[in-house]
Amino acid sequence: MPLPSLDAILDDYDLLDGEDRYRLLIDLGRELEPMPDVLKRDATMVRGCSASVWLYPTVKDGRLHFLADSNAAITKGIVALVLSAVQDKPAPQVAAMDIAAVLAPFELSKHLSANRTQGVPNMIALVKQTAARYAVGG
Repeated sequence: MPLPSLDAILDDYDLLDGEDRYRLLIDLGRELEPMPDVLKRDATMVRGCSASVWLYPTVKDGRLHFLADSNAAITKGIVALVLSAVQDKPAPQVAAMDIAAVLAPFELSKHLSANRTQGVPNMIALVKQTAARYAVGG
């Protein structure tokens, strides 16, 4: 089942406060498609995250599809939030997207500790680098 759209997530997120926002992110993380353990290795690890985060890109018909996971529930929800912005979109579109701006309405740094959000820019950079690589054919 695909992740909900970022707009749908934001609609729900805006109605919630504190702990309920955490729960929404945790629930969103549970909606990530399972990532096979064999893909959780050093080469797919996102650097700079306080929790372990793995990101594995695939491309089908020019559209990026990521498998991702984290060993921390809230972090996994943030990963799912990032993927909601980019999942199954054409690589050139993702490469050109300002993902941080798209996520800005969630004000993650305001609601989550610095430890939880420090890896987000690294994950975004990795998604954009991957998209740029595929946008030019490979």
